[in-house]
Amino acid sequence: MSKETFTFHNGVAIPSIGFGTWQIPNEEAYDSVTMALKNGYTHIDTALAYQNEENVGKAIRDFDIARGDVFVTSKLPAQRKGYQETLDAFDETMNNLGLDYLDLYLIHAPWPWDDIGSDHTEGNIESWKAMEKLYNDGKIRAIGVSNFEISDLQAILDNCDIVPMANQIPYYIGRDQKDLVAFCKEHDIVVEAYSPLATGQLLDSPELKELADKYGVTTAQLAIRYCLDKDTLPLPKSTHEKRIIENKQLDFVISEEDLAVLDKMEDVRS
Repeated sequence: MSKETFTFHNGVAIPSIGFGTWQIPNEEAYDSVTMALKNGYTHIDTALAYQNEENVGKAIRDFDIARGDVFVTSKLPAQRKGYQETLDAFDETMNNLGLDYLDLYLIHAPWPWDDIGSDHTEGNIESWKAMEKLYNDGKIRAIGVSNFEISDLQAILDNCDIVPMANQIPYYIGRDQKDLVAFCKEHDIVVEAYSPLATGQLLDSPELKELADKYGVTTAQLAIRYCLDKDTLPLPKSTHEKRIIENKQLDFVISEEDLAVLDKMEDVRS
């Protein structure tokens, strides 16, 4: 790939493609993460809510890779807000992973998943302050958020000391979130693109298939490369080794003309 890493505003580098583990059950996570590591992934993304941290951590510990050569992300559950609640959840995550430190810790969402859009500003601020402490104590190399809109980010900027280093959002062809991405770029917040394949729904697009054929790549490779070419960090997920390998083979660049075509596509999930 032309770009091997993104760099957070604190100087920490993060590999430019991550292996996502959302919806991978704990019993499958060990083999999936092992396959990813075996095929060159050095960035693994999990969360306490995924209920697979235990086997994600075990796969990393068992694999023949130095701890400093693999970047590990986990997340504070969306429904757990507050200072002490965050410290407790972090301890739970670290016990599950069996690691000495975390590379990136995110607030998973600004609201609980069963109450999307509700206002938890104060809880997010308290959680962020706890994460600042964990960061300042050297337990996390970088801290960030996920699913935060501009107003959620602004509340952190207005009330806390450290600007989030990352915002992990749903981002894919047809959902480029221009205003949010522009706000993140303005504040030097790296945008991570989760669900770069729109949870698989982009794969059946005849229009994308035709364009992928032009580049001699799979539709998935085209969709993941799109994220990179739009300066976002994709987090593809698969439990199949062939696709795990393909999803990292991105040594091509989409032309400006074709990017413009992709930019105009509508959201397949709308």
